[in-house]
Amino acid sequence: MKQSLRRLFLPLLVVLSLTSLFAAQNTTSPKHPTRPTSTPYTGDLSIFESPGREQRLQIDRVMDVLGIYTGKGVADIGAGSGWFTVRAARRVGSPGTVYAVDINPEAIQYIDRRVRSESLPNVKTILSKPDDPMLPKQAVDAVLLLKTYHEIAEPIALLKNLRASLKPGARVGIIDRNGDGTNHGVSRNIVVEEAGQAGYRLLDTYDFVKADGMDYFLVFTLR
Repeated sequence: MKQSLRRLFLPLLVVLSLTSLFAAQNTTSPKHPTRPTSTPYTGDLSIFESPGREQRLQIDRVMDVLGIYTGKGVADIGAGSGWFTVRAARRVGSPGTVYAVDINPEAIQYIDRRVRSESLPNVKTILSKPDDPMLPKQAVDAVLLLKTYHEIAEPIALLKNLRASLKPGARVGIIDRNGDGTNHGVSRNIVVEEAGQAGYRLLDTYDFVKADGMDYFLVFTLR
């Protein structure tokens, strides 16, 4: 009789054990939760050199807000064609340094050629990782992510890895447009939330970049 009961209940116990195991696995939070992002641009880099872009984005005013002046260290994360890199390099002059950071090897090669032709030896290019800008420690006073944040697959990890490169009081600027992550934009509220999780606090919010009001400019510093 006992052997019959064992044969009857043993398969049931196995099924219940497996069910409990799968349920536990399915309720475990993912190690790196993700949100929708746009595919990083890999096309013709000259597209970023459209006439009038400097005035539309009011880039000189952006640099004023970030405290980019002679002798400062600056990081251009998601540098692309180097559009912002060369403007920051001219402003900081020979005593300063601009780090042009990108995950695209073609962008890095493009910028290397550009700064040679424009005689800007104060630019250093960095082929970075998607979750790490690979900047030297205590190297930068100001950072700008210009229309790039919506393409970053692991934004919290990247911002955390950025921390070590920041000098005391450094400012981190993010210019992007409101969107859902997939349409080359991301909600400003998400940016603020993710930066907070990475250890930053919001200093100021600006809406002067582009007259259509779609672009926002957020400035952070370390907590």
